[in-house]
Amino acid sequence: MKRFVIASALLVAFIAPAWALEEGMYYVGLDTTTHKCSVMTEMKAGMKMMGKYKSKDEAEKAMASMAECKG
Repeated sequence: MKRFVIASALLVAFIAPAWALEEGMYYVGLDTTTHKCSVMTEMKAGMKMMGKYKSKDEAEKAMASMAECKG
């Protein structure tokens, strides 16, 4: 039983940071039909991922510098 508790604790210690990283992610997506970019919290069908960012502000700044997103 003690080994199971230790193994579980180690597993959570390694997996929890990965879950935290994915939570609150922002994506810059290029709509393949309209050819316009937008910042979103999850990718949608018909969108090409242009980048993945930790904050909305970071995603907006990156989008402004992308050649595909200008126009």
